[in-house]
Amino acid sequence: MMPLSYANPGEEAVIRKVGGSPEVKKHLEDLGFAAGGTVSVITSLNGNVIVRVKESRVAISDEMARKIMI
Repeated sequence: MMPLSYANPGEEAVIRKVGGSPEVKKHLEDLGFAAGGTVSVITSLNGNVIVRVKESRVAISDEMARKIMI
């Protein structure tokens, strides 16, 4: 298991766990980051990570990406 922020662009992975405070977990789950779902990193720039989750592109901070374990 490793944080999403360490995934290589183009790599598809299964979300194992979403960490953080209850508010952070709820926010990430509202964006589609739920355990068992798939996510793929599109690119990483300027401290932000752009990912594809549930057929949508979402930009999250590197700090948030470190709370998502794949």
